Amino acid sequence: MSLSVALLVLLSAVLHASWNAIVRIKGDRLAVVTLLATFGALIALPGVVLLPFPPADAWPWLMASMLLHIGYNAFLANAYQHGELGKVYPLARGTAPLITLVASLFIVGEALGPLKVLGVIVLGVGIIALTFDRGLRVLMEAPKGAVYALTTSLFIGGYTISDGLGARTAGDALAYTAWLFVLDGFPLLFYAVLVRGRGVGAMFAENWKAGLLAGALSIVAYAIVIWAMTVAPIALVAALRETSVVMAVVIGVVFLGEKLTTARMLSVAVVLAGLVLLRL
Repeated sequence: MSLSVALLVLLSAVLHASWNAIVRIKGDRLAVVTLLATFGALIALPGVVLLPFPPADAWPWLMASMLLHIGYNAFLANAYQHGELGKVYPLARGTAPLITLVASLFIVGEALGPLKVLGVIVLGVGIIALTFDRGLRVLMEAPKGAVYALTTSLFIGGYTISDGLGARTAGDALAYTAWLFVLDGFPLLFYAVLVRGRGVGAMFAENWKAGLLAGALSIVAYAIVIWAMTVAPIALVAALRETSVVMAVVIGVVFLGEKLTTARMLSVAVVLAGLVLLRL
């Protein structure tokens, strides 16, 4: 992976951590996640019209990714409902690159050198360690949050592989991204209507600003990642993207009043060690 691609993926990580923090800060997580997806779809609509139509071979990947993203959004909202950002986010995002690594090596068949594999593992372990800075109490204090977070990681690994292969098949990362966000946005809106019923109008009125900002950040962040996966190994892009957890720690400490413990600082150091290995 070239330095320019790596820096763009790091920018994507900053944007990704930012929209996740917005979801966590707002009281109604389902509302913000739904509006995020809806506004993301609306922002992507011009791309559907102006960019090339994806070839037939790309559509199975798009449909698979749509289903996986719906599951991801639903489980992410529930994970945040039952756990704090500094716990849920690292558990979900740290486990995901390990799942993606296994799938990339044994399903996609991408060749990675030993140091790169070790770098992904070290980075993932460092991120997961942020969840347990108070020991195993996190599982006892918020078991539902942990279960939702781990399930979310399965969806992340699944859609990462699907989107990497889908964008390569489509031959146009921006066109693929536009269609993906349009396909993702409206099913989640339908789900929110089913869950909230007539209350969905009030939900929109109270949360539209947060949803618009989160949606804009989300589409830019993921468009960068999808493009990067067309020019670099999927597992490396996925691992580098998850450095967003370091930014999430900073956001949690500065804006959400979460504590910066010694254990967290050591975990961040492990993540940085993983980054160094990825660059060797």
